[in-house]
Amino acid sequence: MALVVLLRGVNVGGHRTFRPTTLAEQLKHLDAVNIGAAGTFVIRRPVTRAQLRAQLARRLPFDAEIMICQGREIVRLMSQNHFADQPARPDIVRFVSVLSKRPRAAPSTPMSFPSSGKWLMKILARDNRFVFGVYRRHMKVISYLGTFDRLFGVPVTTRNWNTITAIARVLGNGGT
Repeated sequence: MALVVLLRGVNVGGHRTFRPTTLAEQLKHLDAVNIGAAGTFVIRRPVTRAQLRAQLARRLPFDAEIMICQGREIVRLMSQNHFADQPARPDIVRFVSVLSKRPRAAPSTPMSFPSSGKWLMKILARDNRFVFGVYRRHMKVISYLGTFDRLFGVPVTTRNWNTITAIARVLGNGGT
């Protein structure tokens, strides 16, 4: 069973920087595949979450929030179409936020930010630990994404839908 690792808040604005390709090379015994520069990896060899978390923490040059989910969860997400009613336009970005764990309570969806006027970000749906949404390319969106930890009551990391698609491609070539 493959695992997917999403590191939170790394390689952003020169803060907590590292080379994901180097980390993937250090984890080659686990058949690790690096996806992009934001700290996203697919681990294709069997390992427990606890063992993987310990190996990552040992190799990272800083403390980081490490979120791990099963590959089959990503495959399942791909089979659902949470973006069906959303326009596919260059100024609209589809995203998935991954919660570190299932929240005790969560806001009802859908919801828009700001709450009145022209929306800049919409939360469309939540499926267990995954939150689906879209945003317009605008600087203010960063502050809205920054409120997710408080909104859901757990640490959250966000990836572009293209990254989730790339993870699914790797999983399709290496197991779920």
